[in-house]
Amino acid sequence: MSSLARSAPAARTTVRPGHRRPNLAPYLFLAPAVVFVVLTVVYPLVYNILQSFFDVGLREVVQGGASWVGLDNYRDQLGRSEFWHAVVVSLVYSIGTVVIAFAVGLGLALLFHREFPGRNLLRALLLLAWILPTVVSANVWRWLLDGSYGLLNAALSGLGLLDRDLFWLGEPNPALLAVIVATAWSFAPFAMILLAAGLQSISPTYYEAARIDGASAWQQFRSLTFPLLRPVSLTVTLLIFIFTFKTFDTIFLMTGGGPGNATETLPVYAYNEAFEFSRFDTAAVATTVLMVISIALALVYFRALRSEEGA
Repeated sequence: MSSLARSAPAARTTVRPGHRRPNLAPYLFLAPAVVFVVLTVVYPLVYNILQSFFDVGLREVVQGGASWVGLDNYRDQLGRSEFWHAVVVSLVYSIGTVVIAFAVGLGLALLFHREFPGRNLLRALLLLAWILPTVVSANVWRWLLDGSYGLLNAALSGLGLLDRDLFWLGEPNPALLAVIVATAWSFAPFAMILLAAGLQSISPTYYEAARIDGASAWQQFRSLTFPLLRPVSLTVTLLIFIFTFKTFDTIFLMTGGGPGNATETLPVYAYNEAFEFSRFDTAAVATTVLMVISIALALVYFRALRSEEGA
């Protein structure tokens, strides 16, 4: 007892006066979020990239023992016409979706920028296209575009514009156009919301001054509205392009990448490589390329956003 009583004061003297223990509470609160991100985002991405450097088939997935092949998988994919076809289809699909979604979204934003009865109700109904689950909207479009009993064929036949049953999802060019229109239909309300917010930020005094100078409605749109919407327009186009470039569910549910490979975008190509042909290594190459392009587009978006904020 006497020895303990003498050692206790000696231990307290090792603590420097004014020294405070580090506060670990913030790190403990952050730890679950960090662990979640590492397990659900970082680990799958790193695993996918590593898998693209190994020879991985179904046997290696089950039994292990994949062998290192370096860049051979990348050389193999970059030399395949099917891979580049998927890249081209992805670009056509994304650019077509951006153009249609932006044009429709801008038209709707200009329409709802004016006061008229039922404006809020109609705007809320249009948002259904954005909030509907993809499986619902894809099946609605499959019904609309069906060659035997589809509503579009019936409408075109009634107008005298179609004299036969056209299977929109069964022919290459109409199928690609159909998935572009279906995707643009779901993204148009998203573009409308952002562009409407941009329109509201433009001061009405600009238009009053333009009207006093005798500017027509088209001249006001061309010289005032469109230039002043440029920052928002850039954000809308880049975000829709990033979203559509990695879209898988709409195309897979409507066409499965067919007919043939007419609508096989890069995500669908990667899916088929992995789960149709059990080539998990080349699928990893396709998804890695997809990830690099998406990251590059995201960097372009943040750079453009920073430039607009600094202007």
